[in-house]
Amino acid sequence: MDHRRSHKNGTFTSSVGFVIACVGSAVGLGNIWMFPYRLGQYGGAAFLLPYLLFVFLFGWVGLSAEFALGRRAGTGTLGAYAFCFGSRGRERIGRVLGWIPLLGSLGIAIGYSVIMGWVVRCVGASATGVLLEADPETFFSGISGSFGNLGWHAAVVVVVCLVLIFGVTAGIEKVSRVLMPLFYLLFLLLAVWVAFLPGAGEGYRFLFVPDWSALGRVDTWVMAMGQAFFSLSITGSGMIVYGAYLDRQADIPRASLQTALFDTMAALLAALAIMPAVFAFGVDPTRGPALIFVTLPSVFQQMPLGRLCALFFFVSVIFAGITSLINMFEAVIESWQHRFALDRRAAVALCGALTLGVGVFLEAEPDVGRWMDFVTIVIVPIGAVLGAASVYYVLGWKEIRSELERGHGPLSPLYRIAARGVYVPLTVLVLILGFVYQGIG
Repeated sequence: MDHRRSHKNGTFTSSVGFVIACVGSAVGLGNIWMFPYRLGQYGGAAFLLPYLLFVFLFGWVGLSAEFALGRRAGTGTLGAYAFCFGSRGRERIGRVLGWIPLLGSLGIAIGYSVIMGWVVRCVGASATGVLLEADPETFFSGISGSFGNLGWHAAVVVVVCLVLIFGVTAGIEKVSRVLMPLFYLLFLLLAVWVAFLPGAGEGYRFLFVPDWSALGRVDTWVMAMGQAFFSLSITGSGMIVYGAYLDRQADIPRASLQTALFDTMAALLAALAIMPAVFAFGVDPTRGPALIFVTLPSVFQQMPLGRLCALFFFVSVIFAGITSLINMFEAVIESWQHRFALDRRAAVALCGALTLGVGVFLEAEPDVGRWMDFVTIVIVPIGAVLGAASVYYVLGWKEIRSELERGHGPLSPLYRIAARGVYVPLTVLVLILGFVYQGIG
């Protein structure tokens, strides 16, 4: 019997396809530039303990909540919040509140497309050898100025739109099934290659020699929580729409934990590919986002087969970034289709035009940096709080439990405690700490 719910955009053909698409959404630039440094900065292997704890918690009850809400409501962000609050006779409130997490997805997509334009430019420069011949600081300044990368930026938006025109099965799932395995393969090859570089051992020590005293510092736990939370793309929006395309009998808690596992594997693989190389050539590993565009090109310039390694690296980053952008766009597109009865092509075109139309004015690095800070510190955490509270308190435990147990079986008694008593308060804490620390993810 075919248990899949019919959605006009299509459905995922299998749980494997669903998980791969969700991993594609979760694995992004934060896994590549932020996780490796934080792992070493906050205690090495000791940092992994709180990080893995939070990844398990957020994957188990956080991702599951968004997937289950999407499947229960049969639609994405705007319709899902209307569904939650409609169960309390307050559908209009849900329709209004749903715009907050949806704007979070759109806001990240706008900034992300700018950054991905830089990545695509670096792929071209790696292939031609220009990147390895130029001064990295000068090259990056040239592509990250106002209106300095419009063609590549536009190309990213157009490619994502072309993928999404074909819907779920022929678009999202098919592309994710190709790009994500290639991402892991290319980063694995890089990790093996840099392991043989003289001096790579310092990078491994930075990453994995535990500093157990770090577990006694509040900052370690705060950063581990923030890294885990944002790495899994729990935004109160993006994962809801993927849940709407999920088979009615799929095991949601299991798929959620699988997504968390592969996302963590991607982060560790990125760390193994990047930090040993950075330390082998004695360059600064603390550059934040500039690690990708300035620090690593200077490493590639000194490496044997550096041109090939640079090409592999930036192509891998494209794979991670494109699959993340696909999810952000889809959250917006599906909601507009549902709310305004738009044709899919019209919704895709509108989303692409708005993303590019705003993004062209943010191409300068300081501008896109401020934009992304505002979105990730303010809008996205608020959306995540709304998502968690809407599922576990507004829709209610009884309603969401029946959806979670469909295809899974009875939940552990600990699930309800972890979800309502731990996860929802932690989303509020993530919001507060984001303001205190000016960003924790």
